[in-house]
Amino acid sequence: MSDRAALKSDFLRHSGWDDAVRVLIAGDASNRTYERLTLGGETRILMDAPPQKGEDVRPFLSVTQILRYAGLSAPKIYAEDVSRGFLLIEDLGDDLFARVIAANPQLEQPLYKAAVDVLLHLHHSSAPNLVRFDAPAMSKATGLVFDWYQRATSGSANAAARDRFDAAFQSTLKPLDAVRPVLIQRDYHAENLIWLPDRQGLMRVGLLDYQDAVLGHPAYDLVSILQDARRDVSPDLQRAMIDRHIARSGADPDDFRNAYALLGLQRNLRILGVFTRLALDRGKPSYIDLIPRVWGHIETGLAQPAAAPIAPLILSELPAPTPAILQSLKDQCQSVPQPS
Repeated sequence: MSDRAALKSDFLRHSGWDDAVRVLIAGDASNRTYERLTLGGETRILMDAPPQKGEDVRPFLSVTQILRYAGLSAPKIYAEDVSRGFLLIEDLGDDLFARVIAANPQLEQPLYKAAVDVLLHLHHSSAPNLVRFDAPAMSKATGLVFDWYQRATSGSANAAARDRFDAAFQSTLKPLDAVRPVLIQRDYHAENLIWLPDRQGLMRVGLLDYQDAVLGHPAYDLVSILQDARRDVSPDLQRAMIDRHIARSGADPDDFRNAYALLGLQRNLRILGVFTRLALDRGKPSYIDLIPRVWGHIETGLAQPAAAPIAPLILSELPAPTPAILQSLKDQCQSVPQPS
């Protein structure tokens, strides 16, 4: 038995779940893993977040408390070992929005309405004490697209172009910082939301994978769910949900749509860099298959007037993901050293 397995067994023994039947379930893009435990007709989820691999359960615990205090369906925490990186949490089930919609397409709009309403409710709550995801932070995060995608597709990262982009993008994003910041979960999409129809109102939306929450613009999580990297959301549904958010939040329509466009560009450029890194650095080539959809979102954003200051630089520096480029990225999996 490995040291990590022994620590896990010790945690389960002290939690009273050492006799449970354990089944590994799908993880995420991090180094965390999850198991479903079944014992005496009850289930729990074991989160294994090894600190030696850079994981830390404290942000998850903190944001869980915030979301549950706001009356939302974040999972209950039953046991924790913060120093060793183990949590025993509520099992919200397997009915991810993406799966429910695939089985019952007529539920797509009701589920997306519910997801938007959760955001509206959360945005009306008092802003918690979290790191601010402002223009400098957003622009810096977007630089991953040069560090990974540009380097992998062109042979090197253009540091001068990256610096010009950073300066121009910071300036373009700066007006968004004037809007009152709200909690944004950052990975708010159809494979991180669970449908809980037996609950009432906003509690029907189960929340997952929010440990990277920060304070940012109210349009950010709306972009996350509507410009999904993993499933297509029709333009009509996107427009309807944007209109719903504007109508119910009282936001200025033009300002909000401009912010939505810029945040969509920021998010998808960053994702392009992240997915390339996950493939090349961690040997996860399946993320390459998601890049064409992400690039489609980037092209949509670049076509918006708000993106005019940065569109030429992006289009000249980042090649479109042709089939040949996608294959090249897959061929490079685990072959590229991490940038210093």
